[in-house]
Amino acid sequence: MDDQLLQIRRAFGILFVLVSVAVSVASTLSLMISLQNYPMFWYVIVWIASFGIPFGAYFAKSRAKLMMIRQRMKNSVSWPIPVKAVNGLCWALPFALIGIFPSMIQYLILFGIGLGNLSTYIFMRKFSGLANNEQLMVGSVSLVFVAVAIQIDNTIFLHNQPFAVFLSRILIAISYAMGGIFALLSRK
Repeated sequence: MDDQLLQIRRAFGILFVLVSVAVSVASTLSLMISLQNYPMFWYVIVWIASFGIPFGAYFAKSRAKLMMIRQRMKNSVSWPIPVKAVNGLCWALPFALIGIFPSMIQYLILFGIGLGNLSTYIFMRKFSGLANNEQLMVGSVSLVFVAVAIQIDNTIFLHNQPFAVFLSRILIAISYAMGGIFALLSRK
């Protein structure tokens, strides 16, 4: 593999691992906040800090990595408009459906992450000639985890919505961790 493509893949690996860490920390703190009945603004603080601190620290030290990530993301700029629209819907529609089906939030988030990453992988491969296998892994694992979350929520956490949402967030973190580790260990 071209050295630059390998460096971009590794930058995405770090990005995915950072997402995993941020989601895990924010999910754990959010669960603790919900169990203590703290005001809602604490959730906002927790989520912003959980993402802002690790991402800010990493990208402040390595602006070159941020540029590599932006470079790979720019590959979608040349896609046909209908393809961009489909890709956008794959990412946005499951999240938009949360407003209609709030009781299914944990499944819709997993589904959105899975469908969004999988569609981006497919379109990147077809229209940009890039096989971002770490993104395929995140998307596929997230979609499989929808079924896992449904099964666990309907048995163990049937009457405990906060823990069901926590579980789905941890499954998202696992998906991103797997994709990130795969990218970091990739030789091609």
